[in-house]
Amino acid sequence: MSDHPFAQPSADEAEKREKTILKLKLNTDPRWVDIASKNIGDILVDHAYCEQKAASTGISLIVSYPEKTRLVDELTELVAEEWSHFERVLQELRKRNLPLGRPRRDEYVVELMKHVRRGGARERQLMDQLLVSALIEARSCERFKLLWKHIPDPELSKFYYELMVSEAGHFVAYVDLAKEYCNPQEVDARLQELLKIEGEIVTSLPVRDDRMH
Repeated sequence: MSDHPFAQPSADEAEKREKTILKLKLNTDPRWVDIASKNIGDILVDHAYCEQKAASTGISLIVSYPEKTRLVDELTELVAEEWSHFERVLQELRKRNLPLGRPRRDEYVVELMKHVRRGGARERQLMDQLLVSALIEARSCERFKLLWKHIPDPELSKFYYELMVSEAGHFVAYVDLAKEYCNPQEVDARLQELLKIEGEIVTSLPVRDDRMH
């Protein structure tokens, strides 16, 4: 497997990576993929904005921590990739003669962001920001996997396989960056705390047919 966080792995490597990194405490309700696949227009619109927000998050981190060279370099590439995903989702909407529509409030991300600790050591806040971003990528990866395996549209199935692989790489990149700038043992402990919180958030939210998260 390539050491580069955004290198495209083979199918076997992708499966191995996905099984290794997805440490989510709760799987998505199986009803989600059924109702989502029947309402793919709304899912694509929400997905497009998820990619746009992911790019914006990377930019925000670069602006907030410009002195951290590795972070700037890796997130610059991540931002470019997230924006290319936005463009690809937009293409899927255009194929179906669907407008982009307006952004929706992402309750999942809003609730998760409440657990980024404010104040205190700057590195502690950075760690939380990176780990929350990693968890969002992990949940997206898990949902893309469901769409890849179960959505009846062959083209979209292939599309979501490719994005599943990419999101797995982003998860790894965010966690690695957290361990670059913070104590790795503290990162692992905090990741476990946030994984539990993330599972509780997913449990508390309704199963919706118009949201990616």
